[in-house]
Amino acid sequence: MDVADLGLPVDVPSTALFTDQYELTMLRAALKAGTAERRSVFEVFTRRLPEGRRYGVVAGTGRVLDAVENFRFDADVLGFLREREIVDEETLEWLRGYRFSGDVWGYPEGEVYFPGSPIMRVEGSFAECVLLETVILSILNHDSAIAAAASRMASAAGERPLIEMGARRTHELAAVAASRAAYVGGFATTSDLAAGFRYGIPTVGTSAHAFTLLHDTERDAFRAQVDTLGRGTTLLVDTYDVAEAVRTAVEIAGPELGAVRIDSGDLLLVAHRVRQQLDELGATGTRIIVTSDLDEYAIASLAAAPVDAYGVGTQLVTGSGHPTCSMVYKLVARAESADPGAPLVPVAKKSSGGKTSVGGRKWAARRLDAHGVAEAEVVGTGAVPAELADRQLLVELVKGGEVVAREPLDVVRDRHTAARSRLPLSATQLSRGEPVLPTEYVQERSGS
Repeated sequence: MDVADLGLPVDVPSTALFTDQYELTMLRAALKAGTAERRSVFEVFTRRLPEGRRYGVVAGTGRVLDAVENFRFDADVLGFLREREIVDEETLEWLRGYRFSGDVWGYPEGEVYFPGSPIMRVEGSFAECVLLETVILSILNHDSAIAAAASRMASAAGERPLIEMGARRTHELAAVAASRAAYVGGFATTSDLAAGFRYGIPTVGTSAHAFTLLHDTERDAFRAQVDTLGRGTTLLVDTYDVAEAVRTAVEIAGPELGAVRIDSGDLLLVAHRVRQQLDELGATGTRIIVTSDLDEYAIASLAAAPVDAYGVGTQLVTGSGHPTCSMVYKLVARAESADPGAPLVPVAKKSSGGKTSVGGRKWAARRLDAHGVAEAEVVGTGAVPAELADRQLLVELVKGGEVVAREPLDVVRDRHTAARSRLPLSATQLSRGEPVLPTEYVQERSGS
């Protein structure tokens, strides 16, 4: 089964109402003014990275493509808009036939980005592009924040696998998106079955403390689990006394016990004690999995501990303190008229307080040094310099309203690993710092 063909993970009539009302009021006014069909270029970018972060991670692109395809104003949606008198009949009629027919370019999912990077570029009429602002930002801001946190955790974990287990710490649908983004960022598995079904992510899970507490003794609980799931299962050993639980676990499962999980206490100390005990009992191949509100810093602190895998929940699904990337969706160029051949005019908001933007339809490239390590993010308008022609970052995602760039999630995951490996070594430092690459702007060499 091709999971990309499953459609939306929830039963909703469309994604058209995943928007803000002002998108529709702008549409209504533009239709009346005769400017709605002007060719326009919108770009998604962020003016800064979250404090202390060295790079961002593009995630959610595949979900954006699904959302654009499902952005349809069916009878129920139109009835709601009419009942609330949000738009007039002329606008309702226009919305009835809405199908995005423009083009979308963007950084390929899994790629890294920096302040000013044109992460996504949406081109078409003003009317059809402006409606997509909120749903695109909603997806990219959430998923990219989770993927960035996951990437930092994966760097800290090294070769040790990470398990995503945050479904109980966020909205039920956000949990599915978070699992996907975590997988992009480097997590190996998820506990969320909806994410496994929707996106094909490997799923894992054994038991919680409730299962132990259900039984008269810990031994009874372990016996029931091993009899059902086999000796390779993972037993939770911190319900009562850890040392006694480990001893009981090995007695029941033998040295073939798959793993033990520790969910509380001084993880560094307890992990060392459990490893020593397991080895003394002959269970040298039994793995140790630790959980308990981990983040990238806690994972890094356990680098010297005899830990085999980490389970991460709350800190992951909340972006490890940064639940959004502050991405914006701005009009950067528009035609002088509705004539299809009218030239594009760069436009930009003039503002104080750090909310300025750069007008013009942009390209982006990453310049490498002599050793193949990235040294700058180069953003410009007009012609691309010859020396950067083969280093361009944007790829075509939608052409004439048709999605042209769907890809398996494993490809996206591998892309991120490769992109991160090409950054300077300081990119993976957990200490606070500036973006690891500077963003350089190139003046336009020819018209848009």
